[in-house]
Amino acid sequence: MNQASELLTSGAFIRAKAALHPDRILIKRDPGALTYAEADLRSRRLARGLLATGVGKGTRVGILLPNSPDWVLAWLATTRIGAQAVLLNTFSAPRELGWLLRHADVSTLLTAGRFLNADYPERLETYAPALSEAVAGNIHIPALPYLREVRCWHDESPRRAWTSGGALELEALAEASPEIDDAFLAEIEREVRPADPMVVVYSSGSTAEPKGAIHTHGTVLRHAHNLNQQRDLLETDRVYSPMPFFWVGGLVFTLVAAMDVGCTLHVEDVFEPGRILDLIERERITLVAGWPHYGKAMAEHPSFGERDISSVRAGNLYDLLPAEARPADPELRHGSLGMTETCGPHTFGAMDVDLPEKLRGSFGQAVSGIEHQIVDPLTGEALEAGAFGEIAVRGYSIAQGLYKLEREQVFTPDGYYRTGDGGYFDSEGHLFFRGRLGEGIKTAGANVTPREVELVLEAWPEVMSAHVVGVPHADRGENVAAAVLLREGAAVTREELRARLREDLSAYKMPRHVYFLSPQELPMTDTGKLDRRRLKALLVARIAAGDEG
Repeated sequence: MNQASELLTSGAFIRAKAALHPDRILIKRDPGALTYAEADLRSRRLARGLLATGVGKGTRVGILLPNSPDWVLAWLATTRIGAQAVLLNTFSAPRELGWLLRHADVSTLLTAGRFLNADYPERLETYAPALSEAVAGNIHIPALPYLREVRCWHDESPRRAWTSGGALELEALAEASPEIDDAFLAEIEREVRPADPMVVVYSSGSTAEPKGAIHTHGTVLRHAHNLNQQRDLLETDRVYSPMPFFWVGGLVFTLVAAMDVGCTLHVEDVFEPGRILDLIERERITLVAGWPHYGKAMAEHPSFGERDISSVRAGNLYDLLPAEARPADPELRHGSLGMTETCGPHTFGAMDVDLPEKLRGSFGQAVSGIEHQIVDPLTGEALEAGAFGEIAVRGYSIAQGLYKLEREQVFTPDGYYRTGDGGYFDSEGHLFFRGRLGEGIKTAGANVTPREVELVLEAWPEVMSAHVVGVPHADRGENVAAAVLLREGAAVTREELRARLREDLSAYKMPRHVYFLSPQELPMTDTGKLDRRRLKALLVARIAAGDEG
């Protein structure tokens, strides 16, 4: 089921939702909230302000904000004028943030001044010290050659000479530019089409560099709508989800999905089980969504038995559901499989239906409009039904491409995207996913590239080599584990390594297990290469024996 094509741009989308639900709250993060009508009105003003600064169709605008009304306004204002929103990870360390800004050719950055323990202007100056000599609105530095302006929203840190004001200043610019009125904005929006790129979403891939998936207006809005046809999501729902909007699950499956049906989304700065239980009770949350470990953490909170969470009726955090909606065995409920490049799930199934035993652990069937092939991982040749191989996908939800890669580097000649995931389909089209074929680590829903962590470790003089693998974890899927070989005579502790890693890596990339091995202990193949499978088995055995590293 597809939306009408005239609604498949962000400007038309928010106008339509504001007309249907003007006074309903779209998003709430205490103490602020944003109604659908306010989202349309304020994003129009901000869009006009961006136009007044020279932002236009195709301009890459970075958004470095937490889940909040501000994030929604920044995304809508940017995309409704045809600029591309580059979604930036708020966990990014200075090196990671600088790499993303440079790779994405970000011209204007909309950022929080501070969020939790992060001072983003300080992180930018750490990556590019020359910023301290730059002038607001006219930045020209070699480290970030395309960056021209950094706008700090609600900046609580000292104002830098190279930063400009945020939302309020943009709205003031709009009012001071009578030629850029709503009528002019309407003409701009008429030239934004469903085929135009809306967002660039970054995800770690099989190399040490993240990949930027380019998704259009039509892809993002259509896919959220189509997935909703298989979900129990109502316009009267009050939804809580901790999924970050800068990842495709938070953007498409949470934010845009909620807007599509017209319900209310509740967000918090940080996931803390007791605090979220407070939120569920106070706001009478009806649907909870996220990775399973969130539900488990709340169910294990000391106060859980005393909480009134009777308002919760649905979602995939099964520990919070009423008894009649909770599965007797979670492995007999549909999973779904997706990734950044596929704009979220490409296989899906109803999450509130118990499955027969033969479908235990299955991941649903193809979303309508999406095709699959199972191919030989080495030759790329299509395999027969039921055979195990690499999952390849094509269809409307697939990214237009990966930024700065040629099409031939991304897609097969017949248009399939090879996912790097291994699995097979049964005769009825149910997918059985069996894990990544490459070396990527999936921890609590986030992708980690082992080589990225290894390079950071190997940059230190004490470290001769580092080898990173994923080890199984019951709630998080996998944890990051590192085997480190020190140079002869060098001495460093796990705590010292972790303290240094925190300066260069996001928290989710941090090794939860660190082991110092000798060259003799490191498992190698007959050809002298690291045997990652045996290394993983070695570290898993150590953890099972009580050595947590």
